[in-house]
Amino acid sequence: MAFVPAGTFIMGSTTGAEDEKPEHPVFVKAFWLDILPVTNADFATFLNTHPLKNIQGETYYDDRDADARIHLVSSVWLPDIGYENHPVNEVSWIGGKDYCHWLNKRLPTESEWEKAARGLDGRKYPWGNADPQIKFARYDAPFNASAPVDAYPDGASPYGILDMAGNQWEWVSSMYRAYPYQEDDGREDQQTGPIRVTRGGGHDSNAQEITSTHRGRYLSRNPKAGHHNIGFRCAKS
Repeated sequence: MAFVPAGTFIMGSTTGAEDEKPEHPVFVKAFWLDILPVTNADFATFLNTHPLKNIQGETYYDDRDADARIHLVSSVWLPDIGYENHPVNEVSWIGGKDYCHWLNKRLPTESEWEKAARGLDGRKYPWGNADPQIKFARYDAPFNASAPVDAYPDGASPYGILDMAGNQWEWVSSMYRAYPYQEDDGREDQQTGPIRVTRGGGHDSNAQEITSTHRGRYLSRNPKAGHHNIGFRCAKS
């Protein structure tokens, strides 16, 4: 995990989509964030120690979807060959939340995720303000054509965190609500139901969707379902 120190940063954008406005200062307490997203191999380990559903009957992983990269083989959950180190997909928001809890971690808030991606200098992308290139991130790629989570070291954020642009959208803990972001206004209620924010863009996103301020407003992200292009990473206070 990488350490992100406490402090205020500017969240949002004046030039992005309407739901990124307005820019506003947000104080974030110190926290840790996974340097890499959770992989198919990581989540297979979780599935081999947990039922496919929680005690409320909510599904962690949509293994029946044709896009899934983890399958039950002779009663053992295994990542598909060649996709072990790719970011997990088809994980529900509930699956991401409970996976992190299993490791004594949690999903990052939306403000934590954005601060970790853009730092204190208001950069547009994790690597800075330079236009996206294939050396920085996986984007504009075919459907379900992800890449290994450590394939783009040149795209690291100011804190050395990898894969925060493109490859796979990432669940965060926060409800999808209008700005300004306020942690104590109810958007961090962790009850299942409301639509949650996704960050970072996916392998099949365009350059505009992989900015560090983009909130995935056109992405289908039912929190009870898995999706071909949504994964996650964990945080810790």
